[in-house]
Amino acid sequence: MRPNHPLSRIAYQVMWDRLISVVEEQAQTLVRTAFGTPTREAGDLSAGVYDTEGRMLAQAVTGTPGHVNSMAVSVSHVMKKIPLAEMSEGDVFILNDPWQGTGHLNDIVIVTPTYRNGQAVGFFADTLHVVDIGGRGIVGAAQQVYEEGIYIPITKIVDKGRVNQWLVDMIAANVREPIQVIGDIYSLMSSNEVGGRRLTGMMDEFGLERLDDLARHILDHSKGASLAAIARLKPGTYANEMTVDGINGKPMTLKARLTVGPDGIDVEYYDVPAAVALGLNVPMCYTDAYTAFGIKCAVAPRVPNNYASLATIRTTAPWGSILNVKHPAPVAARSTIGHMLPDVMFGCLIQAMPPHQETMGVPAEGTSCLWNLRLMGGPGRAELDAAQMDKATPFNVMSFHSGGTGARPHSDGLSATAFPSGVRNVPVEITETLAPVVIWSKEYRTDSGGAGEHRGGLGQVMEIGSAEGMPFGISPTFDRVVYPARGRLGGQPGAAGRIELVSGQTLPPKAHSSVPAGERLRVSMPGGGGYGDPHKRPVQRVAADVARGLVSKESARDHYGVALAEDGSVDEAETAKLRTKVAAE
Repeated sequence: MRPNHPLSRIAYQVMWDRLISVVEEQAQTLVRTAFGTPTREAGDLSAGVYDTEGRMLAQAVTGTPGHVNSMAVSVSHVMKKIPLAEMSEGDVFILNDPWQGTGHLNDIVIVTPTYRNGQAVGFFADTLHVVDIGGRGIVGAAQQVYEEGIYIPITKIVDKGRVNQWLVDMIAANVREPIQVIGDIYSLMSSNEVGGRRLTGMMDEFGLERLDDLARHILDHSKGASLAAIARLKPGTYANEMTVDGINGKPMTLKARLTVGPDGIDVEYYDVPAAVALGLNVPMCYTDAYTAFGIKCAVAPRVPNNYASLATIRTTAPWGSILNVKHPAPVAARSTIGHMLPDVMFGCLIQAMPPHQETMGVPAEGTSCLWNLRLMGGPGRAELDAAQMDKATPFNVMSFHSGGTGARPHSDGLSATAFPSGVRNVPVEITETLAPVVIWSKEYRTDSGGAGEHRGGLGQVMEIGSAEGMPFGISPTFDRVVYPARGRLGGQPGAAGRIELVSGQTLPPKAHSSVPAGERLRVSMPGGGGYGDPHKRPVQRVAADVARGLVSKESARDHYGVALAEDGSVDEAETAKLRTKVAAE
């Protein structure tokens, strides 16, 4: 098959599409067989196929950018430790090293070489977030990564088809949920095995002995398409900064310079805050992942993620800073800061958009960081008295939830939706089935979306109590409590988040708290920023928002200049006065 022949190019495209379907089946196998809710319900995972040089050729559509874009280099780390020539058919490798994997210990990566007719033809890798990895948990008093859980260096977990049971037993002995964690590891291995079978079947069908020519086609075209998309931007250097809550009342400002050039985009984070004594620190692989994702969303969303497309975006951050942290700093909650980086990139990119296209694909700021409910109970996980020690059921459950996204140039933001991570909310019925808790309410948070011609997405409010009348604990990693998501081009900020007891006591957003028996926990999630002048929002759309309970009558009047009668109809005369007054000012 000659690469320059027209039919050959068509065949290569068919095979490329087929390869993407192979890794998508790999990912769906993981979803169907996983034990933990982060994977099974929320889709917190990634899957990809690599050539024999360790370059990612395709990734599954199902998955999160933090996993995929950082896992993209995991195979090369494995190959540096164990050269391909020393691997055998039936070998499987495991790691959760945050600096060689996907940023923290809870993400386990499995790498499997794939063989056809006795010859290695590529690799499959996947990762997922296990519900527990031992240690002090996602947020706690951990001062080093050693305290955050069991640390698995690159290790052979299957040797020529035989499972290393000693290693499996050691992992099981160090986690609170051994059935879920070990089950997830077997799911990861099975998923790669399915991917390998589908790949060799595809190679048989197309008569491919090796993937070299297909890999060259994929990588060359991906690089070309990425550079062509970047060439539509205005060359130059653009800066942006964004302040987030930080910890202990000390905010952090994230500053970046983005340079558009002929060979791609270079991002420099500068004046970056120092590493902190809490797991908010971010390994460089994770900083790379979400920086590239934010840029690709706005600049080249249709170019598939692979080694070549990601290589057109290069990121630097000072060594030892919170965005390029040194081992052994604690990193368990690295997503809290890492998920903010696309918003920083959007602020740079809107300046680089060509004339009359400044709004192309660049939204307002959103909640961005996840508002996951890490709930736990039993001795050592909640404040129990002597009488409660034997009665409280031990449990550890992670329920994914989100605030609102930023409004978009031509549409409202998405409510209760995770961006940039893309994970799904976990149904309350699942959480109540797995743990002795009751979700008393889960509803949109009125007025939490920033006002604008396009409204920011709404956060949500949840109230949680114990089904046993016992104390229970929560370990949050929440941001946007002090500094809410900013609007864009005249849009207003979204509402800040809150965590409190129903009785009124405010709880810290980044520290473990115990909810007393008989009390309920209330979590009010932030909203996304608005886009454009709120007074340009059509009056009937504002009225519809009020009718649906998304916006209050007071907010309609104060922020949108829309007066509503008692029956919900628009008071056109009063509305005209309000909007004329604002226009005159």
